[in-house]
Amino acid sequence: MRFREQFGFTLVELVIVVVIIGVLATLIVPSFMNATGKVKQSEAQGLLKQIYTLERSFFQENGKYSDSITELGIELMPDRWYEYTIETSGTSFRATATAASPGLDDDPTPDIWKVDGSGEIVCVSNDVND
Repeated sequence: MRFREQFGFTLVELVIVVVIIGVLATLIVPSFMNATGKVKQSEAQGLLKQIYTLERSFFQENGKYSDSITELGIELMPDRWYEYTIETSGTSFRATATAASPGLDDDPTPDIWKVDGSGEIVCVSNDVND
């Protein structure tokens, strides 16, 4: 009796591969989404630190804080993840970074970061799950 060479995969082998890929995707996708959210948050943290530094310099030169990002010399990229605002009141300021809708991970929870004259960057509302 001669055996024929078989080429290809059986249906059971293909189902097992699909199940393995599904399990791996279930484990990896949430970690990937969390990591990308943290990278997006680093934009806000970096820019708020820059705003704080430039506000301190602006105050030393002008005796007041600026309420304009362009006056500080910051050029915002058009494809940024956050909208930035600066509020001033005489001898103090507060800069806020708010994630554009629908948020960093497509849910309604906003991601909000703030910095004031103390230089401490604070997360007011975290949109990224740990």
